Amino acid sequence: MERYSRQILFPPIGEEGQLQLARKHVLIVGAGALGSSIAEMLVRSGVGKLTMIDRDYVEASNLQRQHLFSEEDAEMRWPKAVAAEKRLSEINSSVEIEAIVGDADAVKLEQLAPTIDLIMDGTDNFETRFVINDISQKYKIPWVYGGCVGSYGMSYTIIPGKTPCLQCLLKNIPMQGMTCDTVGVISPAVQMVTSYQTAEALKILTGHTEEVRPTFVSFDLWRNEHIAIKAGGLKSEDCLSCGSHPQYPFLSYETKTKTAVLCGRNTVQIRPPKGTTYSLQQLALRWKKAGFEVNGNPYLLSVKTDDGHMILFQDGRALIHGTNDEIKAKKIYQSLIG
Repeated sequence: MERYSRQILFPPIGEEGQLQLARKHVLIVGAGALGSSIAEMLVRSGVGKLTMIDRDYVEASNLQRQHLFSEEDAEMRWPKAVAAEKRLSEINSSVEIEAIVGDADAVKLEQLAPTIDLIMDGTDNFETRFVINDISQKYKIPWVYGGCVGSYGMSYTIIPGKTPCLQCLLKNIPMQGMTCDTVGVISPAVQMVTSYQTAEALKILTGHTEEVRPTFVSFDLWRNEHIAIKAGGLKSEDCLSCGSHPQYPFLSYETKTKTAVLCGRNTVQIRPPKGTTYSLQQLALRWKKAGFEVNGNPYLLSVKTDDGHMILFQDGRALIHGTNDEIKAKKIYQSLIG
């Protein structure tokens, strides 16, 4: 226990808390900026098992804020989950680390759920977060939401049966639809969010759920702003995810983003979940501000980035030109839409 002596000296954890931590299994969805930082802190803290799932690979643009990765990882384009597993094993060989290269879809998360004690949000899109939210409610697994863009960050801890779920929050607290690809992000914002997230994780994993922060916290490090909103009263009995008659809608086919390769066109078509709508005007302004080439008419937008060319229609349907790779197309879509 000498390795964790300074953590054990912290009275709320102590030896008993350290032993509890060593028996826990944490799932981190996403191995990017948030996920890799959370993973390092939990591995250094002595969590028993860590599973990371991510579909992406390391790129040079990641190195500014994703500090588990090296220039060699970017040059070799190692999958983020694999590169993270290697580095984390070097940090603490006593932690069991599982790397999964793939999509964190409902099928995969339902397979993992029975052995998971806590889910940490390291993803970059709300479609995946909605799936996490329903998995959390269905299997009674706490999860810690986190997000950041620019100098702005936010976090909230969701405990099934006790706190509002993500769907309840979104009905009352508007979330920004911007992404790192459109407005950038600074590393201190990432570290601030993951500090909030990991502190909450340690409370839950060591048996101190009564100490979990009851507020939705957001901040802007550049503008020196910090807001904490009491969220307990936002829970809705009519919520389809956490209400009195849950249906877990985001585990169903209708609420999934659907992709299809268009024959002979080197194009992938993407259809968003049912009922999704976008403001073409707002998106056009955001993309132009980010420096992308944007054109359009009342029916569609055309946006060109370094990664590809997307046409977005009024009904939310998109065509990603220049690729037949559905994973790459979905990445481009979510980097622009959020």
